Amino acid sequence: MSKLIIIDDDPIHHKIVQYMLTKNELSKETTYTFDGKLVLDYLEENKTKITALPDYIFLDLYMPDNSGWDFLNRFQEIYKTLKKEIKIYIVSSSIFQMDINRSKSYPFVTSYITKPLIKSVFDNIRGRSLKITGAQLN
Repeated sequence: MSKLIIIDDDPIHHKIVQYMLTKNELSKETTYTFDGKLVLDYLEENKTKITALPDYIFLDLYMPDNSGWDFLNRFQEIYKTLKKEIKIYIVSSSIFQMDINRSKSYPFVTSYITKPLIKSVFDNIRGRSLKITGAQLN
């Protein structure tokens, strides 16, 4: 069973992703949040519980309070202690090459996807073995 966490400060983006996941039957268990710090705390608390950890995280880079970069820097400190590999997809409106290159410096970042998300993005992700089924708003 695949688990997905969406970290984005835009509630409209949450709805779009929820719709796309449901329409394409790509999500079985999805959590939507505005706060990456809560996710990091959860990951640290559950680092040895394989079934509690997500398989994938969709992360926005530019958010108030804690940016996606802050999340990536803290995740880099803990990811080797996690008992499960978590793949991170950057989902950002930024088209700056500097952001794309910087995201590639993190070994756990699988891909950089620019918003808006379209069906072909989900098809490509599915082709990379992201097999998530159904969607729920948590």
